[in-house]
Amino acid sequence: MTAFNDASGTGSGDALRRTLGVSRRRFLSTCTAAATAAVAAPVFGASPALAQTAPAGSDRGEGLALVPSDKRGIILYTVRDATGRDPLSSNLPSGFREVFKELARYGYRQVEFAGYGQHANAPGGASLESVEGAKLLRSWLDEYGLRAQGNHGFIPGSWPLSPADLDTFKKHLEIANILGMDHMGTGGDPTGSAYRSDWDTAADKWNTLGGIADKAGIKLYTHNHDAAYGFLLDGGPLDAQGRPTRSSGIRKLEYFLSVTDPKTVWLEMDIFWAHVAQYKFHTYTAHDGSAQENVFDPAALVRAHNKRYPLFHAKDGTVNTTNGMGYDMVPFGEGVIDYRTFFSRVGAKNYHNPMVEQDNAPSSTDLGQSLKYARVGYDNMAALRE
Repeated sequence: MTAFNDASGTGSGDALRRTLGVSRRRFLSTCTAAATAAVAAPVFGASPALAQTAPAGSDRGEGLALVPSDKRGIILYTVRDATGRDPLSSNLPSGFREVFKELARYGYRQVEFAGYGQHANAPGGASLESVEGAKLLRSWLDEYGLRAQGNHGFIPGSWPLSPADLDTFKKHLEIANILGMDHMGTGGDPTGSAYRSDWDTAADKWNTLGGIADKAGIKLYTHNHDAAYGFLLDGGPLDAQGRPTRSSGIRKLEYFLSVTDPKTVWLEMDIFWAHVAQYKFHTYTAHDGSAQENVFDPAALVRAHNKRYPLFHAKDGTVNTTNGMGYDMVPFGEGVIDYRTFFSRVGAKNYHNPMVEQDNAPSSTDLGQSLKYARVGYDNMAALRE
């Protein structure tokens, strides 16, 4: 496995113009050969990206917007109850088309998919995970002035790739191109393991998949939760299975960044889960058995690998030291994560694409809650000023 350390790569596939029809399918078919070849209190003083409330203001307020209007997005997982709602039994926006219309009305200009399923009674039917379905989705996106930026979809679990997995992966690349996406990814970590050998295997898979995606003009990304920022077990005494039990202090995802190709493998930081990791993973046992402290700074990681983070999930939280995570999820802008400082520190505001997300936005008692929270999230993101 080859290690890669250039953090500024942009990906040669960006230069390709994505088209539809036979030429795209033929192009994708040429990719086949390539494929075969301990919890403590929140450390709020440790990072400037914590413990302040987002500032008030509006798009016409003082200062320049930290998130340009054309970069304000939302992952549709936040409003999954709305896309999955039966339009025949509700007056609320239901299905992709009506949800797109509502989100555009709030001001959003970008969306990130979390799959292509909706209620069977919505226009287009239950599944739009096809070429024809993607064309229909694209027509609605264009109708309401929205841009698709990514999808949490299919990444093969097997390695080496099976022919069936490769075919499905290529189908998703074609769908991404029809939708006009620059990025395609997954909502899961490359591996759940703590051991370097497993991360090496994951890097081999992602380097291969990233190369295929790059040839199709797509940036392949992994979306990460708190566990990926835990410390890699890479030394010290071995356990009964011959595995290392101690750490050099390198975090798993930092290692992944060092052994994947910066021109073909990309990341999406979920800023909420990165701060959960800051709360959970701040000490480790070194190879010599000593206890060491290393407090995670999410913004510093992005700054060190800035171009590798084209996407963010902008998710907020309030302090909760009893749930094991340090935070409870709340609508964006109503928590304590200081997004003004975070976005200021990472810079490159015309490059990054922040997607509002709230996992717990849907409600069984207030059926319009997720869309209400989506609007709150947009307004608070638009209010962020330099």
